[in-house]
Amino acid sequence: MHEPQLQKILRHMPAGVATLLGPELRYGFVNEVMHTVLGSEMPLGQPLSENPGAIPADLLEVMQQVYRSGSPFVAKAYGLPITEPGDEHPTPRYFDIALEPTSDDAGAVNGLLLFAVDVTVQEEARQRAHELALETRRLDARLRVLTETAPQITFTVDAAGKYEYVSPQWYYFTGQPPTTDLNAIWPLLIHPDDRLRVLYQSEAARKAGTGWSYEYRLRRHDGQYRWLLSRALPELHAPDKPVFWHGAVTEVHDQRELAEALRRGEAELRFLADSIPQLIWTATAEGLIDYYNQHTGQYTGLSTQELGPTGWVALLAPDEQSAAARRWVQCVATGEEYEGLYRMRRHDGQYRWHIIRARQLTDSRGPRWFGACTDVDDQHRLREVLQTQYDELARTNRDLDTFVYTASHDLKQPLHNLRGLFEELRRAASFHDPDEERLLQMVEDSLHQLDVTLFDLAATVQDQRELSAPVESLDLRSVAEEVLLGLRTQVQDAQAVVDLDFSQAPTLTYGRANLRSVLHNLLSNALKFAHPEQPPHIKVSSALSASGQPQLWVQDNGMGMELNDTPELAFNLFERQHPDLPGAGVGLYLVQRIVHNRNGHLEVTSTIGEGTTFVVHWFE
Repeated sequence: MHEPQLQKILRHMPAGVATLLGPELRYGFVNEVMHTVLGSEMPLGQPLSENPGAIPADLLEVMQQVYRSGSPFVAKAYGLPITEPGDEHPTPRYFDIALEPTSDDAGAVNGLLLFAVDVTVQEEARQRAHELALETRRLDARLRVLTETAPQITFTVDAAGKYEYVSPQWYYFTGQPPTTDLNAIWPLLIHPDDRLRVLYQSEAARKAGTGWSYEYRLRRHDGQYRWLLSRALPELHAPDKPVFWHGAVTEVHDQRELAEALRRGEAELRFLADSIPQLIWTATAEGLIDYYNQHTGQYTGLSTQELGPTGWVALLAPDEQSAAARRWVQCVATGEEYEGLYRMRRHDGQYRWHIIRARQLTDSRGPRWFGACTDVDDQHRLREVLQTQYDELARTNRDLDTFVYTASHDLKQPLHNLRGLFEELRRAASFHDPDEERLLQMVEDSLHQLDVTLFDLAATVQDQRELSAPVESLDLRSVAEEVLLGLRTQVQDAQAVVDLDFSQAPTLTYGRANLRSVLHNLLSNALKFAHPEQPPHIKVSSALSASGQPQLWVQDNGMGMELNDTPELAFNLFERQHPDLPGAGVGLYLVQRIVHNRNGHLEVTSTIGEGTTFVVHWFE
């Protein structure tokens, strides 16, 4: 082949070709691709060092060494900055560069043959593959850290059932050394009752190319068998069959025991519900009944299918069904508690009064309704009878109160007449009897006692009518000062000292008339039964009990009283401690009645000749 023809072929080759002549490495021949590589036109005969183009200094040095040594050299994927047409900045491209020395007929080196093959695509692919390999190793390390720190045992098993990998958690759990033979020891650690089932299920899944999920018991390092959940999925590479299964083993012992406890609890609750002589039922979030206890069927004479999802509504009296159903729908929609008193039909056709209650319970499974129908027919009818008797008794009491009040009022006029006649008799008549004054004083005292008794009878009726007075928040000092204002004359006559201290409980929620009556009777008694040898000293204070309830304390230094040893101290109407002093025996009876009516009690301590202390426990 002639040299011109060869140059033509080389000029159009897809690889860069150039000849460099002499020790100066002058350009002899440069094809089009090499011009692109070098980045400019290379004048023939010009030394390479004067116009290296894109060739860096290190490659120039290697070319000189190849020329001097006469040994060829190949640089793989050598990067050169190439400026493409239209680009302002060079971009790196990669070439396989071959330097081949040429020689003359005598065998002396007279030049270099330079080849440059563009391998940019291959090099970039290799670099990407290298980066992917690094990323894969990094992800694999991260995955291994995650699997070995997760509270699970992870594993890989092949198609033959041989374990390729197991995380360190398996060794921690079983207490086996890392050198143990997994494939030999793992089946032996499975509970004997579960071993055959586990081996069969895992082998069947591997043959079918599917995953598995089952629970079994595995022996822990302390010898205890614990329930585990094993799950695995095949590694699929279509169209081949899977060759590896990757999975995890999770301890579910506590959850399984909790589920078993819940199951037993549900069974016990169902047994309890069936044992209760009431109509017990449950309903879905939509209000449809899905369970009736046994007593419901016995009471109604209907089966669960016959009762249906709205059974108890259909058993109500026809005129009550629509209202009960509307109320039920409203409660289901709002979640409010359901309660109502309705007549429900028994198996014998008799309608009996029932209290129907239902409450909504919301948990992880969603809202559910729990209800009960309680037969209260006997109590309801008894209540009606008692209400009738109560109304009759209340009417009788009102009539009796009216009679006593009227009698005490009507007897006042004859009393006034007797007192007038007695005064006239004392003024106009003379008996010339040495006992005249004593007899007249006895008659005077009897008339006064009768007057006081009639007044106290009227006051007693009036106070009993005010027992149901409405309550309000009262300032104790204000009410006490109001009562003392009414007793001003008695306080002054007795030269009494009254101390008020309501700092611990300054207010009381009570009926105003009731509070005034209690204070009036206790204070008037303290003044009336004062010690004859010393002026009265009365202390009135408030306090709080250990449970935080208000109390009233009234202490005096009077005559004292005799108290019986009965656990429940009681003051009876017209009962008097000091018959020689004026009084009707009504005051303490009224105090006791008022306090008891408000669910409180009266506590009394007393010493004859030293004084008495009353403690009013208002609400306990």
